Amino acid sequence: MKNPADEVSRAYDVWADSYDTQVNATRDLDAVVLRSLDPALFRGDVLEIGAGTGKNTEWLAPRARSLLALDGSEGMLKRARQRPGVEHVRFIQHDLRQRWPTPDEAHDAVVCNLVLEHIDDLSFIFAEAKRVLRPGGCFFICELHPFRQLQGSQARFLNPETNTTEYVRCHLHDVSEFLDAMARAGLVLARARDWRDPGAEKTAVPRLFSLLMMKPW
Repeated sequence: MKNPADEVSRAYDVWADSYDTQVNATRDLDAVVLRSLDPALFRGDVLEIGAGTGKNTEWLAPRARSLLALDGSEGMLKRARQRPGVEHVRFIQHDLRQRWPTPDEAHDAVVCNLVLEHIDDLSFIFAEAKRVLRPGGCFFICELHPFRQLQGSQARFLNPETNTTEYVRCHLHDVSEFLDAMARAGLVLARARDWRDPGAEKTAVPRLFSLLMMKPW
């Protein structure tokens, strides 16, 4: 039986060389979302899960006191390590479904972008975020909107080896699943937002949604 995590990692290994250059409105809007946040949230010790090619790592690195970046795909991390200004970042290949390689209460912020559609068990991710955060720390997620998934959207790319569209294994999570995982982990919602494409009408289905959560003091 195929390991779903390995299957996702292999897909991203193939995608890595073209991830930053292929047209991808979801990737581009996600970068805008993170950069719209108050940089003060990320001045301390930051953990980024699902760092990918480092599009957000590059923005976080000069703002954080320390930055640990995890991803399941070594191909994506290879690209991330080549970005400017990330020399002090610790990059580790890691299956995010397993206990994260960092101690309890070691971080002031955990950042997770375009990752959770590939994770079946949300409760583990939220529980791990709670474990590694210091009291008062924040957990930020930005994900493909479930409404988009219901319309058939998911992570996909043009495989340069076969010139065919390849779909990356994903899981549909209702918004209520995210909120339930947050509540069970003991995190507190600070902000929630739907994100539409620039210039889109209010009636358009959002592309992304984000949650900013805090670990209580």
